[in-house]
Amino acid sequence: MARDPDRAFFGHPIGLSTLFFTEMWERFSYYGMRPLLALFMTYAVKDGGLGMTDSTAGVIVGLFLSGVYLLSLPGGWIADRFLGQRKSVIWGGIGISIGNALLAIPSETMFFPGLIMIAIGTGFLKPNISTMVGQLYSQEDPRRDAGFTIYYIGINIGALLAPFATGFLAQSDTFKSFLAGNGINPAHSWRFAFGASAIVMALGVVQYIVTYKRLGDAGLHPTIPDDPKVAKQDVTRLYIIGAAIAALAAVFVALNLAGVAISPDLVGNLFGIGLVIGSVYLFYALLKGARDKQERNQIVAMIPLFLGGMAFFAAFEQASSTLSLYTDRFVKREFGPLTILPVYWQSANSVFVIAIAPIAAMLWLNLARKKKEPASTAKFAIGMVFTALSFAVLIPSVNAVVEMTPYLFYGNVVGQPEEVMAAVSSERISAMYLIVYYLMATFAELCISPVGLSSMSRLAPTRMAGMVMGTWFLATANGNYLAGRAAGVTASSGYGFLFWLLVFSALVVSAILFIINPRIKRMMGSDPAAAPVEKSEKAEPDPLPQAKVVDKD
Repeated sequence: MARDPDRAFFGHPIGLSTLFFTEMWERFSYYGMRPLLALFMTYAVKDGGLGMTDSTAGVIVGLFLSGVYLLSLPGGWIADRFLGQRKSVIWGGIGISIGNALLAIPSETMFFPGLIMIAIGTGFLKPNISTMVGQLYSQEDPRRDAGFTIYYIGINIGALLAPFATGFLAQSDTFKSFLAGNGINPAHSWRFAFGASAIVMALGVVQYIVTYKRLGDAGLHPTIPDDPKVAKQDVTRLYIIGAAIAALAAVFVALNLAGVAISPDLVGNLFGIGLVIGSVYLFYALLKGARDKQERNQIVAMIPLFLGGMAFFAAFEQASSTLSLYTDRFVKREFGPLTILPVYWQSANSVFVIAIAPIAAMLWLNLARKKKEPASTAKFAIGMVFTALSFAVLIPSVNAVVEMTPYLFYGNVVGQPEEVMAAVSSERISAMYLIVYYLMATFAELCISPVGLSSMSRLAPTRMAGMVMGTWFLATANGNYLAGRAAGVTASSGYGFLFWLLVFSALVVSAILFIINPRIKRMMGSDPAAAPVEKSEKAEPDPLPQAKVVDKD
């Protein structure tokens, strides 16, 4: 007997299986390459890396991660108006696969084009595949929230498994010995890891194309405005965006041909200025578009949530830059009978999220029933306390090894990565520091990420919902940018200084949020605690609280 396609995937529409596996492979690809970036860029050329300084690598990681979130905005808009979500996911997946393939080519000239392609591809795929999940259900369908929970499980499976696969290829002695035994330079192990991410994404695209008929009409057609004048304006905007990108690319090519060196620090500084200007302008536009005092008050109330989210991601995303380098250089690789490569630790957050998120959701639910659930701003403040604790845990690890090298605390050893490593003792710190760090960081994430966009959506007028989504993406982009730039702090002042700075900053932000919480609570209404949504990247309804699993990044 044929199964009902509307309930063929664990009681959900069969199209959910298509999106589940596509997103799982996309996150596998993304979290397969992302943890490798800072390590690959700072390893010596003789070891297969690019030999960059920590500061330069941090700038590039910050630009890349920030760009991924920013490009989700035009990626979603182009899908809405011109391509439709279904085609956008295909082109996005192809772009991601090509980008990783470029990273796999043993040529330094392919590195930056590869990162750009991955960022563009993710910008097209990520927001649109999530939108299609919602389109599989009617607004009244009681399975809608549970469907998102299943979808998020796929996300976390990909994020959990990826670092083990690519980390093994990039850093394990076993695979390097295999390469050497077959006449291949072991230093190319990094390239095989990037190649694996390319293959996985390609398989995800093939799976998507083969099964996308299961989606029915979801994401099939763009939403073209009925007013021809508005539709024409959209086309004009698209041309302007295309022309601006082409002009920017032409400038960089011309400078390169002229032999003018393009400093990553200069690009990073200009990008940072652009983020500040964009953030200020966005809130100016929101305030200007407010119709009355109530709307203006609600938009003003969004500002501390924006800044709180930005501060959180600036600390949390150290995992992909500064903390990745710290783990590689100073943490023991032996944990009991196990040998844990540095990249493997990038899976720790996923493990804790999957284990703790349902418990946290039940806690909030029980508090809500007792009318004691903290307001959204208070949850942000609590999350920043956990953020401070996560880095406070690492400070004793710095003190424990300060005799190894002054670079750890004061940054007295500054230079190329091999010079830094030459100053480091062969002794390493216990991996328990990392376990406790990731546990505290996960507590912080569950207090902030799941409620961020939902809280801001609750504050914003309905007609500004699209701009509010852009606001949260921009906060995330700002945070990722700052996280990348933090590597420059360690190069000049040491890891100890950075960890203390993050502890102090997180506590200051937390105190401010606690102070303003009563006012924000009044602005948000009688039930200010927003229901959870996927971390930072979703505008869709939240999953069932009993089975909440947040997205990774």
